Amino acid sequence: MNFENIGLHVPIILLPKQGIDLGKWAVIACDQYTSQPEYWEKVEQRVDGHPSTLSLIYPEVYLESADQEQRIRTIQETMRQFLADGTLVPQKPGFILVDRQTSRTPSRKGLVVALDLEHYDFREGSKTLIRATEGTIIERLPPRVKVRENAPIELPHIMVLIDDPDKTVIEPLFAKPLEPIYDTPLMMDGGRVKGYSITDEGLIAEIARAIARLAWPDGGQKKESAPTPDALLFALGDGNHSLATAKVIWERLKAGAEDKQAIMDHPARYVLVELVNLHDEGLEFEAIHRVVFNADGERMLGGMQQFFGEAGTGLSYQTCSTLDEAKAIAGEQHGARTQVIPFLTKNQCGALFLERPIFSLEVASLQAFLDDYLKMNPAVEIDYIHGESAVIELGKRSGAMGFLLPALSKFQLFKSIELDGALPRKTFSMGEADEKRFYLECRRISR
Repeated sequence: MNFENIGLHVPIILLPKQGIDLGKWAVIACDQYTSQPEYWEKVEQRVDGHPSTLSLIYPEVYLESADQEQRIRTIQETMRQFLADGTLVPQKPGFILVDRQTSRTPSRKGLVVALDLEHYDFREGSKTLIRATEGTIIERLPPRVKVRENAPIELPHIMVLIDDPDKTVIEPLFAKPLEPIYDTPLMMDGGRVKGYSITDEGLIAEIARAIARLAWPDGGQKKESAPTPDALLFALGDGNHSLATAKVIWERLKAGAEDKQAIMDHPARYVLVELVNLHDEGLEFEAIHRVVFNADGERMLGGMQQFFGEAGTGLSYQTCSTLDEAKAIAGEQHGARTQVIPFLTKNQCGALFLERPIFSLEVASLQAFLDDYLKMNPAVEIDYIHGESAVIELGKRSGAMGFLLPALSKFQLFKSIELDGALPRKTFSMGEADEKRFYLECRRISR
């Protein structure tokens, strides 16, 4: 079943066969804990050779390893093995209703569906129904493309937001008599997740109509109806670059196909995602902080003063006895034209003051400097960190410098995207690192 006018596809989802320990099967998104290999070492110990999505993904903490090609071959071989030996079992075509509990929220509701990549374009200025929320860094795609391009299946950590203040799409489904399909604790303080099968065609059509009403004046029920001009129906919450990777591969398949009509039925046209309502009480936006490595703190502060001075933005900083003091300063009112960013190094902490910034968000101001500084200093590296505790731990290392950034209000997101386009990369995070999506469902993307 397809609902092409709203970019919705009803997938055949693959789940692990009965008897597999889902607590070992499900692991967190591969782009988490990228500066903490010890996390992934603990995951490997926890899995201990059991069937697991750990063997189907490439944790990005290892992207620079010398055995990248062998890792990718092993991942794809394991995918084929799990298909051949019955580890993965096809379900009836349908969706999965998800209820996720974390250490911070008792419930975050979602709906696993497939979206049509024909309705998505990550290029700057695009006005497609499915839209990126951050700028796509083309240089980050090649390793992801290598993993996916010859893979027979996909695993989603992509979370896509819908703006549904009246809660008409996902929330009413919890009142339906649905079949429980999984219920498992999640490792490494990940909480718990429950899933319910939705295969009834009438209910699926009802869900599609509810989604359509978010973008169509008449819910898309008239054949000649069209969406609101430049309608933004689906906004990427997590997984911008994973979705861009899927798009790159789909466009390559189309370009190389001899039969341009037949290729449109290829499973790689679609991508498995979890829809989440922006207005779900269990959904919180968290800041994504920055830590740079192989850097001299004093030299970097000097570089900031020069960079921002040339841009017409005044920069000063105040050292503090504690990071809490710097955070308190950042929380004070400093006027509409001043931005304050706490920072720390091994030997000091303090607060940066940006006067007359060019950008409206602190993250955009800081990122403009960091992009320039990294270009001029190739030995300096950067990581994007979820959670203050990890910033504090990493920022205190020798040669490191951490920056704490404020969270974006989730209710600003759709309006910001509609008005200004994609935000600076790594502007916000949907929850802390351990609240990210765990891999559990799979779907075939090859014929």
